Amino acid sequence: MKTWITFWRRGRLLALTGLLGLTGLAWAHGGEDHGDTALAVNATGLPRVEAHTDLFELVGQLDGQGLSLLIDRYDSNAPVLGAKVAVESGGIEAAATFRPEYGDYAVTDERLLALLRQGQEHALVFTVTLGNDSDLLDGTLRRPQAAAPAEHATGLPWAQLLGGLVLLIALALVAYVYLQRRARARLLPGLGEPV
Repeated sequence: MKTWITFWRRGRLLALTGLLGLTGLAWAHGGEDHGDTALAVNATGLPRVEAHTDLFELVGQLDGQGLSLLIDRYDSNAPVLGAKVAVESGGIEAAATFRPEYGDYAVTDERLLALLRQGQEHALVFTVTLGNDSDLLDGTLRRPQAAAPAEHATGLPWAQLLGGLVLLIALALVAYVYLQRRARARLLPGLGEPV
């Protein structure tokens, strides 16, 4: 019975030592940052613009069909539907057409779209008029930067190597103590087992 109790105590100690040694494996690895700073700004990869004033806020995206704009009231996030919207960039001005089926505004003027599809950034001025409310919104259409390729380490990170080394030393120490006590119990019966 005493042998079983000794084995149980050593087994718990071995399990605890193993868990402590494995904590190094749970840390960020391979240069990855597991914080919230790695959130993607533009998951679609399409050029995007954001602008707001005290009256309106606007989000736009340039795709193969044109420039799509979503406009809300800034204070309440209520959608702005059926407003008169104009967009100007590089001396070219175009009207945006409200699309009730999507709840957005579409800019399809080919001269403006051809300009916006060139280069990385374009300053835009939006004129939004809804009833008695009218406002100018300034924004910059930006293409998202290509993500840098992730660097992969050729070997194990130092934290993992250190954790593995600590685990091996702890396991060797537990095995040594166990074998010493077992050998002592064979030589001197009754003295090798702990009380």
